[in-house]
Amino acid sequence: MPVKILYFAWVREKTGKAEEIVDVPAGVGTVAELVAWLKGLGPEYAEAFARADVIRAAIDRTHVKPTASLAGAREVAFFPPVTGG
Repeated sequence: MPVKILYFAWVREKTGKAEEIVDVPAGVGTVAELVAWLKGLGPEYAEAFARADVIRAAIDRTHVKPTASLAGAREVAFFPPVTGG
């Protein structure tokens, strides 16, 4: 299924892309599985998702947990945690 992937802040810097459309393989059904699959696309992705535990995700502009299903997703965004002061 084609899904638009958006990358923000240092995730974008490490992948070298702000966004892309990917065909998610049939066996990839959750955000965590998508991250694992993306890590295998090349060293830039492996580096971007090396600390996947701190990266946040949103599906169709709604924040989700890594266990969230990708069923029906049109857009998945990845970004580091935001801090304020």
